[in-house]
Amino acid sequence: MGKRKGKDGLQSPDKGAKDSGAMKRGGKDRLEIRGVQVSQEASWLAFNRRVLLQTLRPDFPLLERLRFLGIWASNMDEFFAARLSRAFLQERGSARYVALMEEARDQADEASRLYREFLRELAGLGIHVLEPAQLTKAEQQYFGAYLAEEVAPLTDLIRPEAMADLAPQALYFAAGNGLMHHLIRLPESLPRLLPIPGREGSYVRLGALVRMRSDLFVPGKSQLYEFRLIRLAELARSRADWDELPEALEARLDGRVSHLELEDDFPPLWAETLRVALELEPHEVFRLPPPLDLRFVSTAAEDGPASARFAPAKPERAKGFLKDPWGYLDRRDLVLYHPFEDYGQVEAFALAAAQDPKVEAIRATLYRIGARNGIAEALIQAARAGKDVAVLLEGRARFDELANLEWSLRFQGAGVRVLPLPAKKVHAKALYVRRHGQAYAHLGTGNYNPVNGRLYTDLSLFTAEPRITHDVAAFFEALEHRQAPAPAVIRTAQGIREALLEAIAGEAHKKGEIILKFNHLTDPAILLALEEALRQGAKLHLIVRSTLTALWREAQARSLVGRYLEHARVAAFKNKGKWRVWAGSADLMPRNLDRRYELFFPILNSRAKGKVLELLRAQLRDDRNAFILTPEGQEPRWGGKHDGQRMANSR
Repeated sequence: MGKRKGKDGLQSPDKGAKDSGAMKRGGKDRLEIRGVQVSQEASWLAFNRRVLLQTLRPDFPLLERLRFLGIWASNMDEFFAARLSRAFLQERGSARYVALMEEARDQADEASRLYREFLRELAGLGIHVLEPAQLTKAEQQYFGAYLAEEVAPLTDLIRPEAMADLAPQALYFAAGNGLMHHLIRLPESLPRLLPIPGREGSYVRLGALVRMRSDLFVPGKSQLYEFRLIRLAELARSRADWDELPEALEARLDGRVSHLELEDDFPPLWAETLRVALELEPHEVFRLPPPLDLRFVSTAAEDGPASARFAPAKPERAKGFLKDPWGYLDRRDLVLYHPFEDYGQVEAFALAAAQDPKVEAIRATLYRIGARNGIAEALIQAARAGKDVAVLLEGRARFDELANLEWSLRFQGAGVRVLPLPAKKVHAKALYVRRHGQAYAHLGTGNYNPVNGRLYTDLSLFTAEPRITHDVAAFFEALEHRQAPAPAVIRTAQGIREALLEAIAGEAHKKGEIILKFNHLTDPAILLALEEALRQGAKLHLIVRSTLTALWREAQARSLVGRYLEHARVAAFKNKGKWRVWAGSADLMPRNLDRRYELFFPILNSRAKGKVLELLRAQLRDDRNAFILTPEGQEPRWGGKHDGQRMANSR
């Protein structure tokens, strides 16, 4: 990402990116995109800047704006742990890589400034984050005892010689007199923001308390200096099966250090010692005013007064569906738009299947399901009731492997068959029920996760349409027998790309129209096809939440960032006025289409199709949560009347 500023001071695409125009042929007759190209890493950082800008939304309550600061901080850790991996390993030291670091550093500086502004605004709500010097003597004594009893026994004291083995994301302090003699790692199990007893709404940071009582952590008196680091987080075995997964997880922390944060007063000699030991370049080290790691602000956002947060949502339920889901689906398909339509209906569907004596078999794909999950519990209940229950539990869901390993043990103990992991990661979202010889299915765009189901915008399709249910059953049958799925109507793996390329080519004319809504759109073949459709005069509407690696002046591209995380994946094609609509689990990235089993399914029912099209058109009109993406940069559209995140009947 280059230094040039786009509209509203936002970063423009990569320096030296190619301008838009007709496609041209490169070496070996290979077609090259002529639109302005942006690297995935630069595009993702631009998305995280959009997240950071939500802290300035005039229409958001104060604590919701603060919450976005915590989201930005968590996203930035993910960037250095996972999103940066390819560039770190392949482009490190290049001008483009250095520009990425400059943009990340610029955002970090802005976040630090915003934090200090928030402290002043929070005071108006009666929320205060105090320094230890502002505590009374009695409060200082209390926290001294807390440090001695709760913190110090769990704190690691590390010799500087071991600095190359430091853990990622933990909060560290360096200590010494003249030379760096000790490193302190604070326990990650303890909260970073502590309420002050007797002072409602007042907090003190754990790191500040440790600095106040350094004598409890290191021998003698010493000033402490804060720092933290991030490592690339990759499993040693990308194709680990369940019996290999524990060992693969143990090796996760062997990733190289990709980022170091130091408080701005960190002694220069110590800083250089750390940098060299961790094998980092100067531009990979950020000096920032403490506190580092702003994820802790979510505590204040959650505990603050309800008047400074969004009013609780009141999701709707489909009339008659939960009373008799089987009879309902025998008559019609059902599309739900979460969270405005209750995600709990998906869990209730699974529970109804578990408790219905006529249900013979249940199948499910589970990816990121969390520590508590109603669908998983329903599957366990069904297995204990003697039903045939099998799950494809994806053990390689990044950062959720350990939680899924625990679920695999619980499933097996209850009699749920955990299917073997295929060579490709399974990212599909499918639930299959066979009841008295009749098949039913749920297909979704989001994970079967109760937290995400209430915070992410996603689509659910419930259906008894034989063409769909037959394909879902065949999908699970293939996985169980370690075969490559080959559905007839639904698409999976490379078949998703093939179907989309065919549909895009069908719109490559002056009356053609395409609407694509995805989190990520980076697949070169699909981008080339879209460019050709544009060249032939088609209208192209893109709603891309995070990463879009080609921009054209002829296309209408936007990103929505609002109260809920945009997560649905949808493709719509005008088809001479008879719209064809698809939805599914896949983002349009090579990894999703080549190295995963996703499911992309057609919306066949006309009423359901119309509902999805209405949602897409509402999001194309959005002027409350939108950023317009152009080759020159990104421009916010706020303060208007059209909130495209909401259901039409609730606007």
